[in-house]
Amino acid sequence: MKHFKKAVWFAALMLLAMANGMRVYGQARILVFSKTTGFRHDNIEKGAETIKQLGAKQGFAVDHTEDASAFTDENLKQYQAVVFLSTTGTVLDANQKAAFMHYIQAGNGFVGIHAASDTEYEWPWYGKLVGAYFLSHPQVQDADIHVVDKSHPATAHLPDVWNRKDEWYDFKDLNDEVKLLMRLDEKSYKGGKMGDYHPMSWYHQYDGGRAFYTALGHTKEAFDEPAFQQHIVGAIRYAIGD
Repeated sequence: MKHFKKAVWFAALMLLAMANGMRVYGQARILVFSKTTGFRHDNIEKGAETIKQLGAKQGFAVDHTEDASAFTDENLKQYQAVVFLSTTGTVLDANQKAAFMHYIQAGNGFVGIHAASDTEYEWPWYGKLVGAYFLSHPQVQDADIHVVDKSHPATAHLPDVWNRKDEWYDFKDLNDEVKLLMRLDEKSYKGGKMGDYHPMSWYHQYDGGRAFYTALGHTKEAFDEPAFQQHIVGAIRYAIGD
């Protein structure tokens, strides 16, 4: 009887934790959001499915939506991180923006992938959260990325110089408070406009929460690359607080 009571008590605690969006034995839940009102990348579905597969392997649950009505105070409580996967344009209304701000201010995490920087240009809070806004890009081509910080789980596995093919973003309105992880070598490709300091990925603490951004991930093939997959996993691990 004593063991039965303990089992019932433990089960009740677990149900209460799950009902309140709390993590159970390290099981985190993330929301992948990919609404677009501007250009739409044709790899979004591939990216969302890949993140779901990575979550199944790595031990975090993944929900994917393009419905901005998911951004309420109550609904966001169940997630430890929100991933903006190549969102574009204005994707949240005023109430949804307020809920997302409350969510970050409560100590949760954000990951922005590629066109997340091409989003919400009229919302300065979001621009500082991401760390920059998209400005322009040349054609897709190979280039060298210099990994300047390997202490982060998103870059620990990478070589000092990472050569790969992608769409290389130029940025504006850079947030000076971010911590740089990778920069692009403009001598290794054609069309760069930022000079020697051309950030590609960074992270920072922002308004009570954790934020990570990577400019990589334009192509469908990117989500098949083991190194890029681990880059995303490390970003998510940071965002959820692992």
